[in-house]
Amino acid sequence: MTKPAALLSRRATLRACLLTLGVTAVGSCARDPAPQLRFAAGEVGGFFWEFAGLLAGAAAKTDAADIIPLTTAGSIDNLQALDSGRADLAMTLIDAAYSHRSPNLAAVGCVYENYFQVAVRADSAIESVADLRGVRVSIGAPGSGATVVSQRIFDAAGLGDPGAVQQVQLSMRSAAEALSNNEVDAVMWAGGLPTPAFADARTAIRLLDLGAVVANLRSSFGTAYESVPIPADVYGKHSKVTTVGIPNLMLAHPAVPDSVVGALVGLLLDQSSALVPGQAIGSQFLDARSLVMTGSVPLHPGAEREYRRRHG
Repeated sequence: MTKPAALLSRRATLRACLLTLGVTAVGSCARDPAPQLRFAAGEVGGFFWEFAGLLAGAAAKTDAADIIPLTTAGSIDNLQALDSGRADLAMTLIDAAYSHRSPNLAAVGCVYENYFQVAVRADSAIESVADLRGVRVSIGAPGSGATVVSQRIFDAAGLGDPGAVQQVQLSMRSAAEALSNNEVDAVMWAGGLPTPAFADARTAIRLLDLGAVVANLRSSFGTAYESVPIPADVYGKHSKVTTVGIPNLMLAHPAVPDSVVGALVGLLLDQSSALVPGQAIGSQFLDARSLVMTGSVPLHPGAEREYRRRHG
């Protein structure tokens, strides 16, 4: 005959085993954690940074990914971060991507368009790009795409000879401060409208018209550049000007799983109204036809599959 104490012990053991099995079953049904993705996103306050933050917020709400924006100098730095494994996602101006020879370029989509802008103090005697000869100009931070575009604009305007322009390399915030302090005479950058660093500058600024150089840029470098208007009075009181528009790409390292990239494409398509940075006047690209316009940069297989699934 089984003793009562032994019976109780067996029952307790059975109950413990059932509880363990129950916990295991619940754990197996729990969702896997969202994949963590490091997003090379440019300067704080810049267009890339603002977009990365909006995308991170949208991804967190759907468990598509845990996106961590990384502060960088800009497009060139972002491309190098993707190559080195410091980042899983990156933003870049499309011209910088075209010039970057790497097997690690895979596009999630062409998300927006940046505006290349050249500003001087409102009371400056500088009226055109040609007037930049001999003066002090900030051409963007080291590692930014703006430094490349600046050189190309100098060449297109006949200012490519050595020493024609006194060039310094400053971040947007530092350049805005230097312009206010009369330490530089002009600043060049690629960003949205209005770019906060310059909208909040301590001195009134005026934009230069770049319409005359666009044809030379397109002749030399193709359709990465286009002529786009900037409305009057984006930065205080100034006239409407024409400038250089440059599409920007969101990239993913080829090692990012197809399913994850597909989920990011879903966010771009389904949450587009929540992904418009405040500095995106006139540059909303988030529709399927524009997103796939990545030029010579191939789509990530996961992105291509999702676009085809949705739109054929």
